[in-house]
Amino acid sequence: MPRYRVRASADVAQLVKRLHPLLKAKVKVAFRTIVTDPYVGKGLKEELAGLRSYSVGRFRIVYRVQDERTIHIVALGPRRTIYEETFRLISREES
Repeated sequence: MPRYRVRASADVAQLVKRLHPLLKAKVKVAFRTIVTDPYVGKGLKEELAGLRSYSVGRFRIVYRVQDERTIHIVALGPRRTIYEETFRLISREES
C-alpha cells in the first residue's frame, strides 16, 4: 500500500497549531487516517468537485489527493462555514 505524505498551506499549519489540544489531537489522528486511506473522506460536488471532506466532530478537513504520493490539505474549519471558505479560497487561487 503506497504511503502518502500530507502537504498543507502555512495558514492551515498555523490554524492546527492554535487549536485546542483535544481538537488538535483529533485532527492529527484524522490526518493519519487520511494518509492511510485518502478516499475515506466524502467526495464533494459542484464547485468543490475534486475535493474530499473528512469529519472531525464539528470540524471538517477539506483535502485533495494530488497524485499517488501527496495529499494537499486545502482547508480546515467548522462545518457551518468551511465549504463557503473553501470555495472562496479555490476561486482566489484560480484567478
